[in-house]
Amino acid sequence: MSKLVDSAAKAVAAVARDGMTVAVGGFGLSGIPTSLITALRDSGVRDLTIVSNNMGVDGKGLGLLLENRQVRKVLASYVGENRLFAQQYLDGELDVEFVPQGTLAERLRAGGAGIPAFYTPTGAGTPVADGKPHKDFDGMRTVLERAIVTDLALVRAHRADLEGNLRFRLTARNFNPLVAAAGRITIAEAEIVEDVHLHPDDVHTPGIFVRHLVATEIRDKDIEQRTVRARVDA
Repeated sequence: MSKLVDSAAKAVAAVARDGMTVAVGGFGLSGIPTSLITALRDSGVRDLTIVSNNMGVDGKGLGLLLENRQVRKVLASYVGENRLFAQQYLDGELDVEFVPQGTLAERLRAGGAGIPAFYTPTGAGTPVADGKPHKDFDGMRTVLERAIVTDLALVRAHRADLEGNLRFRLTARNFNPLVAAAGRITIAEAEIVEDVHLHPDDVHTPGIFVRHLVATEIRDKDIEQRTVRARVDA
């Protein structure tokens, strides 16, 4: 059964609503679902809670949603590359829950696996643990973290077949498989393989986690920080 939808705009418009929680794959600008983020911006929905490692950079990636004042709250581990994100937080326009990066990954993984919560030593004894239950295991102080399950998940894969099986490419894999499993409804954008199924050994996320699939519409790949080596004479 094909899960392919005609466009990112059509796929997002069918499920987007004000006040929903949206998990978004990617790390900085690597592996982000640019077509789906743009469609979410154009949908005009507001008061969103975004779960993502970070919010992209100014004017790119999830920064588009910040510019359009569509985001109410963010759960993220890093904010350093987006000045607008920092400014909205400091001005009290944006509620931010800082989550250690490994904890964020595990909260998403737990959500996708049906595990409601877990204990971790990360953050114990710091403001991250304020208001959360604590427990000692073999003399180690740990804090209880809740799993994350979101209304919608947006991911970017390298290739996908029509049943929604996904394969990611190199470091663009990052948070995408975790996000795909944690969404009640997951939309993936990818280069579509129409004639065959992905080989089972090539599948990183099974199609059972993917509700809708769209062909990538925006193929430009922005570089967050361009660095080069100093030229070495022969």
